[in-house]
Amino acid sequence: MNIVLTTLNAKYIHTNLAIRYLKSFAMPEYEPILAEYTIKDPTLNIVSDIYQKKPNIVGFSLYIWNIEESIKVIRTLKKTNPDLVIVAGGPEVTYDFDKWLEKVPEIDFIVIGEGERTFKQLLDYHAGKIGINEVQGVAYMEDGKLRSTAPGPKLDLRELPSPFRFPEDVPHLANRVTYIETSRGCPFSCQFCLSSIEVGVRYFNRDSVKDDIRYLMKNGAKTIKFVDRTFNISRSYAMEMFQFLIDEHLPGTVFQFEITGDIMRPEVINFLNENAPAGIFRFEIGVQSTNDLTNELVKRRQNFEKLSRTVNMVKDGGKIAQHLDLIAGLPEEDYDSFRNTFNDVFAMRPEELQLGFLKLLRGTGLRIQAEQYGYTYIDEAPYEILSNNVLTFDDILRIKQTEDVLEKYWNDNRMPRTVEYLVSEVFETPFDFFQQFGTFWETMGWSRIGHQLQDLYTRLEGFLLEYGKADMKIVRSLMKIDYLAHHTFQPRHIWWNDDMEPDTLAAIERAVLDDKVLLEQMATPTRLTERNIRKHTFITPVSVKPTDIYEHGTEKEDGYLVTFFCKGQPPQFHFLEKVVV
Repeated sequence: MNIVLTTLNAKYIHTNLAIRYLKSFAMPEYEPILAEYTIKDPTLNIVSDIYQKKPNIVGFSLYIWNIEESIKVIRTLKKTNPDLVIVAGGPEVTYDFDKWLEKVPEIDFIVIGEGERTFKQLLDYHAGKIGINEVQGVAYMEDGKLRSTAPGPKLDLRELPSPFRFPEDVPHLANRVTYIETSRGCPFSCQFCLSSIEVGVRYFNRDSVKDDIRYLMKNGAKTIKFVDRTFNISRSYAMEMFQFLIDEHLPGTVFQFEITGDIMRPEVINFLNENAPAGIFRFEIGVQSTNDLTNELVKRRQNFEKLSRTVNMVKDGGKIAQHLDLIAGLPEEDYDSFRNTFNDVFAMRPEELQLGFLKLLRGTGLRIQAEQYGYTYIDEAPYEILSNNVLTFDDILRIKQTEDVLEKYWNDNRMPRTVEYLVSEVFETPFDFFQQFGTFWETMGWSRIGHQLQDLYTRLEGFLLEYGKADMKIVRSLMKIDYLAHHTFQPRHIWWNDDMEPDTLAAIERAVLDDKVLLEQMATPTRLTERNIRKHTFITPVSVKPTDIYEHGTEKEDGYLVTFFCKGQPPQFHFLEKVVV
């Protein structure tokens, strides 16, 4: 019996943990083949590849991001071999299995809930070892009628075999994200999240998890992402794992966690700030909304004051990058309320701020309550909302226009000094800057084309000229500093017109060469002389002094920015007062 376990990932760098658990649980009686593709791959290419593996059974792992493309594959695959048995599982089909069996009759069986035991029992059924009624947690059609069996007891996660020991995975570990779970379930009841459906939290064997991490690091894994819904729900467990990772991490490996910010104790953060090497940990924190009524309606217990304390303490420690999430479209959060939520969270200046839009996932409380809140939403995955009783589609579009520029101008860290000045001193609030720029961005058609680094600068300049309320001498100066900060050697192209007179440039170069104290402070690849200074420095007029990225109260002062470049080091800035030649 040839078995293929497959899925369509959102990107090539992603890996699917579910099909690896299914394979490890099915072994050694069965030897499924793992076959991963992406949602961008042509349907026929995927079908052809699976077909050539000559399977009798193909199992699909289905989610909101791959269901529509997967259905195309399933239907086409079934046409190539009508006798092929198609098994579907995953959160997208497990809750409305009756509707999916009706909509996609090419699916023979749907696994309900946790899949390891059920899938293996299905293999036993097709091998003639047991009857279909002995398979726990499966749905199927028989003579035009829906049949289903009750799921079995929850698995003892401590007994599950490792999903990470397949030799075929080793060559790809360095170039892809490795997902790992140390627990299943969530203690919270957020009505927009599938994790709220499963009651309680179950843990895997700690020693086995540690052995898996050692194995992954030894074999080159660079990004290991923990998919536990709340990694820090148990403080003692989180501390043990943090200590283990600090003690045994290998250079170049990064660990990502989803944490709940308001339950993180200060002593845990202090421990990390004091002991964690910089850059090995990354936190993802779901804030979603700071509107108390909204959080109450979605049964989300959250103390924003404590969450802010956590984010600020971690940021002050300088060791751990943070990614914060927001969801637009939650109940009773209108446009103005979401604007407040955005500004509340942006005030903490997270390294990344993810702006998402509510999706009414199958099986969640909010999908069941959709009519109560007046939700309209797309019928097909990912079921994103279009409006509700307090948020119009126009409001949704305005917020969406914020998303693209937020990603490019904040999350990508393209020009932190410039953005800080604009959100602090030019626009009324940070949200207003991103939203108004986003609307301009969309009007100009820039969301549909690619962008080089210098394009981002000229497009922001174009928007601010249209806006008409910014001091462009300050803005251009900050943009110059940010642009040069992205280069480790003298840039070949600049986005501004360099209008310095040759005599002025020569005078500044002489002043730099004569300043022995300055030259001792600056790292240069060789001793600077009149012949090589233009190779290792860049000089341009500015109207501000280079300062710390998040320093407020920019003061206007005309002068010259001297940027020193040395391979392997970030550029160094020096401000010279304006000289008269």
